Amino acid sequence: MRAGSKEENIVIEISHLVKKYGDHIAVNDLTLTVEPGKIYGFLGPNGAGKSTTINMLTGALGWDGGGIYADFLKGKSIHDDLPAYKRRLGVVPQDLAIYEDLSARNNVEFFASLYGLRGRALQEGCRFALAFAGLTDRAGDKAGTFSGGMKRRLNIACAIAHRPELLVMDEPTVGIDPQSRNHILESIKRL
Repeated sequence: MRAGSKEENIVIEISHLVKKYGDHIAVNDLTLTVEPGKIYGFLGPNGAGKSTTINMLTGALGWDGGGIYADFLKGKSIHDDLPAYKRRLGVVPQDLAIYEDLSARNNVEFFASLYGLRGRALQEGCRFALAFAGLTDRAGDKAGTFSGGMKRRLNIACAIAHRPELLVMDEPTVGIDPQSRNHILESIKRL
């Protein structure tokens, strides 16, 4: 899919990706193509390089070999235009990234505004994300009053209000009850 390639129906191409920490190789020659509408998961034991790969995929961490190329950057490396790449990316980090003193609505509005949403687009994105997360009825409540599962769902709402082309989630169901886990997994399938 790299510039000049004839690949179609690929959102992201990870090609021979390598990440080292000194003499330790955390990710070794990873190659993967991500197709639109598909759900992918990284499985493996602690220390296998899952979070390192996710951090490289989100542009938060550089790499030592290979590359990551995005269709919406016309096949160029994500580092060729990292701001444009990040505007089209939604990220749900492993650790919660919400403000507990703000309402659910204010959390979503804040994070959506970082992606450039303003005015009507901001309000529509917020309504969509809160409905998707099943939090419309709690939109005015402070996030600090939410259960762990509701906070996870709010975290997802904050990542999708701008309707990203690629959504990257790092352990979105860690530490929550089975009902909340099922809600999140079913929501991901719908999305």
